[in-house]
Amino acid sequence: MKKYIAGMAVAAFMLFSFSSVPTYQDIKASPEQANNGKSIYNKVCMACHQMNGAGITGAFPPLAKSDYLNADVNRAIKQILNGSNGPITVNGKKYTTPMPKQELSDQQVADVLTYVYASWGNNKSVVTPDMVKKLR
Repeated sequence: MKKYIAGMAVAAFMLFSFSSVPTYQDIKASPEQANNGKSIYNKVCMACHQMNGAGITGAFPPLAKSDYLNADVNRAIKQILNGSNGPITVNGKKYTTPMPKQELSDQQVADVLTYVYASWGNNKSVVTPDMVKKLR
């Protein structure tokens, strides 16, 4: 009986180890992606969301420790690709300032979001160009 249980445990471990669906935690950002993302952030995002990701109270939402951002990576990608006009609530505060869509490549969107997710207490999600392409 012990051999049977041990065999089943090994089989289960192998099955889950070779899963073909990676999670965000399985994908690691390269230093190049992080550096590119920071550069894009500084050129495109920093004026509104500030150097430290804190945003501007009442006008531009924070990206730092953002419940809105951390809740849905696909929504964050769509926000950059399409912009937004409607109100959003971030960390309990309502923001109504429109965000224009950003004219960035799939790689640039992936890089900047990966940088943002790796910064300021966010959830360390990694965004790939393929994820962006699927939502474009």
